[in-house]
Amino acid sequence: MMIDKTKELVEEKYTIANGYKHDAKVIYGDTDSVMVKFGTETVGASMELGKEAASYVTSHFVQPIKLEFEKVYFPYLLISKKRYAGLYFTKPEIHDKMDCKGIETVRRDNAPLVASLIGNCLQKILIDRDPQGAVEYTKQVISDLLCNRIDISQLVITKELTKTGDEYSAKQAHSELAERMRKRDAGSAPKLGDRVPYVIIAGAKGMAAYQKAEDPIYVLENNVPIDTTYYLENQLTNPLMRIFEPILGEDKAKSVLFKGEHTRTKTVVTSAVGKLAMFAKKRTTCIGCKSVLDNDRK
Repeated sequence: MMIDKTKELVEEKYTIANGYKHDAKVIYGDTDSVMVKFGTETVGASMELGKEAASYVTSHFVQPIKLEFEKVYFPYLLISKKRYAGLYFTKPEIHDKMDCKGIETVRRDNAPLVASLIGNCLQKILIDRDPQGAVEYTKQVISDLLCNRIDISQLVITKELTKTGDEYSAKQAHSELAERMRKRDAGSAPKLGDRVPYVIIAGAKGMAAYQKAEDPIYVLENNVPIDTTYYLENQLTNPLMRIFEPILGEDKAKSVLFKGEHTRTKTVVTSAVGKLAMFAKKRTTCIGCKSVLDNDRK
């Protein structure tokens, strides 16, 4: 109710017809905040109008209800309700910080690569004002991922083991792995309350992700290949689309980021695991036809 009233008051008063340079538009509102686009050219001008609007709207509310000016975002990337990012200003000279809400920059149940990639993209878009640079950086990271140039530490996912495997309503990657580790070595296996680190390894086509979860140390010791396509499709695609779709549009974002030369080759380990891993050789293969490419080809 108050959000609707605020929107009505702001958009009726702050108009070109009333002598302002632009027609203001309320672009977002939730239980305790309203975001207004005044169309000003400077952060300082937005702050002045924000303070003025807060006082104006407050004068129409019953006390003690009060609307206060808090901050200016510029630039501002609004993705959806409770998902946005922008440079946060409380004074016009310089931004206080890059503020992100509802974006995959801190969640521990994502691989660190996700937070690193999204954070660097936002840095390029919001601070450097270089969206094309963010696109090129993303394409390079995707290429590095598919060619196994990403350190395994960036691919480790962790989840807390809160139940035994049988108590989950559906099979979970971390609980299934914990059970396999218990069978290998009960003394070192994760216990209830522990966070279980795992990576997703390559497996047969159609194999469920929970069946491909593996202990990162075991993977390193046995030279087990990583399922890099899983990380691209299940960890990176949605967060990247949330950032780039408002900028490029859905179709162009999908085409530019997930198609092209940077996605057409991948590197896999072709030998068996275990002691034979010392004889493993990396081969570059075409994702389209699966044929092994000549490593010496330029």
